[in-house]
Amino acid sequence: MSKSKIGTVEAVMLILTIVISSTILSLPKEILSLNRSASILNLLYVSIIAITISVLIYKLFKKFPGSDIIDISEFLGGKVLKNIVGIIFIAYFIITSSILLRSFCESLKIIYFPTTNVLFIILMFIITICIANRLDFNATLKANLIIIPIVLVSIIFIFFTNMNKFIPQKIFPILGTGFFNTFVLGLTNLASFGGIAYLYFLPPFLKEPEKFKKIAFSSSLISAIYIILCVATLLFMFSYLLDTNEITPLYNATRYIEFGTFFQRLDSIFLSIWIFVFACYLSIASKFSMYILKKLTHIHSKKPLIDIFGLLILAIALLPKNYAVSETFETNVYPYLVIAICFFLGLGLLVFANLYKKKKTQMNQP
Repeated sequence: MSKSKIGTVEAVMLILTIVISSTILSLPKEILSLNRSASILNLLYVSIIAITISVLIYKLFKKFPGSDIIDISEFLGGKVLKNIVGIIFIAYFIITSSILLRSFCESLKIIYFPTTNVLFIILMFIITICIANRLDFNATLKANLIIIPIVLVSIIFIFFTNMNKFIPQKIFPILGTGFFNTFVLGLTNLASFGGIAYLYFLPPFLKEPEKFKKIAFSSSLISAIYIILCVATLLFMFSYLLDTNEITPLYNATRYIEFGTFFQRLDSIFLSIWIFVFACYLSIASKFSMYILKKLTHIHSKKPLIDIFGLLILAIALLPKNYAVSETFETNVYPYLVIAICFFLGLGLLVFANLYKKKKTQMNQP
C-alpha cells in the first residue's frame, strides 16, 4: 500500500467498512443470544466504552505525530518488538478476514447457490481483491464513499419499513438475563467495534492529521448507531433467531420488506450491496497487511505480494471443513481476538510508549 493520503470522510468510511462486514454475518445474533431483551441497553453501554477508547487512542497518539503502531512499537522495544507486533497484526487481519469470507461465502451458497462449490464463490472474491489491490488504494476508498452511505441508508430503511412488524415489549425485562450478563459478560460485544484496529495505522496516511480525533469519534459513533439499529430490528421482529442457527439474520429482515405487489423480495438488492462491502473489506485488510509487511521487510514494490496474500486468504478460507467450523470461529474466537488485539495489545503499547517517552524526557532534563 503506497502512502496515498486519506481524507477525513474516507477514513471514517474505511472504519465503517470493517464494522459493517462483521454485522452482515452472525454478530447481531450473538449479541441477542447473550443479552436477550437487554441487547440495546448493552450496546449503549458498550458503545460509550468504544467511543471513549477511540478518543483515548487519539490522545495517546498525540505525542507521536505521523507515527503508526509499528513505529511506536519500534520506539518502545526496538526491531524485535516491531517485528512481533507487525506479525501479530498481519495474522489478525488475514486470518479474521479469511474466516469471515468463508462464512459469508457459505451464506451465499445456502441462499442463492446451493449447487455451487463454495471454492468457486470464494475464488470470485479473491480475483476481485487481487484486481483491486493492483489499483491505487484510493480506488477502494472512493468505492467506499459510494457503497457505505448506501449501506447506512439501507439499514435505516430496513428498520423503518419493518416497524409495523415490531413488538416493542421485547425490550422487557430491561436487564435481560441479569446484570452480570449485560454489563460484565456483555463487554465481549466490544468486538462489534473491530474497525478500531485500523485506527492504529491511520495517522501517517491522513491528509489532515489534526482531524484524527474527529475520525476516531465519528467512526465509533456512527458504528454504534448502525449496530444498535441492526440489533433493534432483529430484537423487535424475531424471537426465534435467539435460539437457532439462522445465518445472516439481517438478510432475513430484508425478506419482509415489500411495497404492494410490484416491489417485493428486495433482499437480493441488499445482498448485492453487502457483497460489494465485503469485497472492499477484504481489499482493505489485505492492503494494510501488505503495508505492514513492506514496513517490516523494506520491500519496495507491493506487486509480488498481491497474489501471495490472495492465495494466503484463499488457503485459510478453505481450512474450515464446513460452515459449522467457520461459524464456531466467528462466534467463539473472533470476538476475543478483536478485544485482545484492538483493546489490549494496541492500547497497551500506546500507554507504555507514552510512559516511556515521558520518562526519557524527564531523564534528559537538566
